[in-house]
Amino acid sequence: MHKRTLGANGPQVSVLGLGAMGMSDLYGPADDAESVATLHAAIDAGITLIDTGDFYGSGHNELLIRDALRQRNRDDVVISVKFGSRRTPDGAFQPAPVETDPVAVKDRLAYTLRRLGTDHVDIYRPSRLNPDVPIEDTVGAIAEMVQAGYVRHIGLSEVGAETLRRAAAVHPISDLQIEYSLLVRGVEQAILPAARELGTGITAYGVLARGLLSGHWTPERALSGNDFRGMVPRFQGDNLTANLALVEALRKVADTIGASVAQVAIAWVASRGADIVPLVGARNRVRLQESLAAADLVLSDHDLAAIEAAVPAGAAAGERYPAAQMALLDSER
Repeated sequence: MHKRTLGANGPQVSVLGLGAMGMSDLYGPADDAESVATLHAAIDAGITLIDTGDFYGSGHNELLIRDALRQRNRDDVVISVKFGSRRTPDGAFQPAPVETDPVAVKDRLAYTLRRLGTDHVDIYRPSRLNPDVPIEDTVGAIAEMVQAGYVRHIGLSEVGAETLRRAAAVHPISDLQIEYSLLVRGVEQAILPAARELGTGITAYGVLARGLLSGHWTPERALSGNDFRGMVPRFQGDNLTANLALVEALRKVADTIGASVAQVAIAWVASRGADIVPLVGARNRVRLQESLAAADLVLSDHDLAAIEAAVPAGAAAGERYPAAQMALLDSER
C-alpha cells in the first residue's frame, strides 16, 4: 500500500488508516471475533495506522487492539490514541469538560499503555479542547511523555487554526484529526491552510459521513438504542432524505468511474493532498475490502469535477453532531 507522512515531523503511515471506534461503541452491536479478524486483514493488507480512543467502549477498544496485535508485530503498526472524554458505567458520556490537564494526561496514558500491552503510544492526542485548560499545558504534558519515551508523536483533534498554532509553538504537532468528507468541508476554510503552514498533517475521520456516503444506507434502516446516529441531525427526517439524494447523484458518477460510492468518497478525500490520510471505519472484512480498493483509485480532473457537481460544498442537510456536541468543537468556532 502507498505511504504518506503525517506532517513535517510525524510518522510514515499507509495512505489509508483504520478507525476502530465502531468495533466497540456508538454504531450498534459489533462482534469481537470479526473485529479482530478485520484488524488482522487490515494489517495484512498494508494498513499501518490504527486509530482508537481510551473511552471507546470504556477501554474495550484498546483491549481489542491488544488482542489483535498479539498475533502481529507491534512495531509494524502506528497506534493513535485519543483521551479526555469521560464515561459512566452505563456507557453514557459525562458532561464536558474533557480531562486534559497535565495530571490527567499522565494518568490516562498509564491506563492506555496497560490496556494496549505496549510500552509506547505512537500518537497521543486530546479528544477535544477543554476551554479551562490552556492547550499549552496539555501539549506540554504530552511533550514530557515524549521525552520519557512513552509517546512518539503529539496530535490534536477537532481544534481550530488558532489553537493549532498555539499548540505547535510548544511542540511539533504530527497531525490534526478532524472530520472531512464530501459532506463536511469546513476544514478547508482556515484550518487546513494553517496546518499546512505549520507542517501538520490531517487524519480525516468520517470520510463516509458515518455511513451516509457508504452507498449502503437506506431510509428504512433501523438503528439500535446505542447507535448515536439516531441523534445526529443528518440522519433524521427530511435531512436524511436530502442527503441520500446526494448519495444517489454520487452513485451515478461512481458508476461511470467503475467504482462504488464508498470508494469514490474515500478516494476524493485522499485526493485533497498528500498530507491527508483518510481513516476508514470498517467493522467487518467485507466493508474493509471495499474500502481498501480506494487506495488505488486515481481520480482524474474530470472525475473530481463530476464528484463535486454531484455533492457540492455545503450541500449537506443538518449538522454533523447534535447541538450540545457541536458546541464543544473548537474547530467550529
